[in-house]
Amino acid sequence: MLTDGTRRLRADAARNSERIVQAAREVYAEIGPDATLDDIARRADVGIATLYRRFPNKEELLRAALDQSIAEQLSPAIEQALGDDDPKRGLATLMEATVSMVARERNTFAAAHNSGALTTEFNAPFLDSVTLLIHRGQQAGVIRADLVPDDIHVIMGMLASLLACMDSGDGWRRYVVLMLDALSPTGASPLPAADPVRRGDTGRCSF
Repeated sequence: MLTDGTRRLRADAARNSERIVQAAREVYAEIGPDATLDDIARRADVGIATLYRRFPNKEELLRAALDQSIAEQLSPAIEQALGDDDPKRGLATLMEATVSMVARERNTFAAAHNSGALTTEFNAPFLDSVTLLIHRGQQAGVIRADLVPDDIHVIMGMLASLLACMDSGDGWRRYVVLMLDALSPTGASPLPAADPVRRGDTGRCSF
C-alpha cells in the first residue's frame, strides 16, 4: 500500500524527469548537439546525480526527449491525418508536421544520431501511418499506383537533409509541396524498380 510520503516522492520524481527532458530540448536547441549533461542539469535546476538517477546515460535522455517531441507535435498530426477524408491531404498534413518537428528539434535529432539513440523504432508510428494513407490514396486514385511506403521514407530523409543547408524559417515548405505534386498520378512517368531502404542505417536516411 502506498503511503502519502511515497506518493509525494513518486510525484517529485516524475516532475524532475519531465523538467529534465524539457530542459534537454531547450539546451540542445540553444547550444547544439554537443551540449553536455551538466548543461542540461543546470537548466533543469537539478543536481547531476538526480539527472543520472532518472536517466542513467545520454541515450536514454535523448530518447525521452524525442518521445516528448513526438507526443506533443507528431501524434496529434497522425491522428488528424488518419481522420481526414482526403488521404492525400492527410499525407500532406503528416509530412508537414514531421518536417516541422525535425526543424524545431534538429539539434536533438543530431545529438541522438551521434550517440546512437536514433533507432528505427522512433519512426515506426510515422511509417505505419504513411503506409495506410498511401494505400487509401491509391484506392481513391489521388496517389500514383507505383508508389511504395519506402519511397516516402526516402523522401522524408531528403526533406530533413535540406534543413542543414537552409536558414531558419519555413523554406522547407516549398519542397514539401513539390514532393506532394510528384505523388500525383496525373502526368506521372513510370518509376524504376524500388531499392529497399536499409532500416537500421540511420546514417544514410535521416528520418
